[in-house]
Amino acid sequence: MKARKRAPTHPGVILRKIIKETEGLTQDKLAHEIGVSFQTINLIVNGKRSITADVALRLARRFDMTPQFWLNMQNAVDLHIASAAIEARAG
Repeated sequence: MKARKRAPTHPGVILRKIIKETEGLTQDKLAHEIGVSFQTINLIVNGKRSITADVALRLARRFDMTPQFWLNMQNAVDLHIASAAIEARAG
């Protein structure tokens, strides 16, 4: 399987946009509302942490979405990274 040239969008990019576009919502407020640490949200928003099933469920509930939305985005990122690593090892 050949890696895509452009990496898929990390779910943190979408989360950052949702936070920005939701009046009165901050990373800290979101973290408190869904019961995770500020650090968890901040790392996701900055693309340094993956969306777990637990966080996907919490975000889905908060934003009236499906957890699959978040997990599918994360899976696309993970597959892209794994594919690129395999291709790099293969030479």
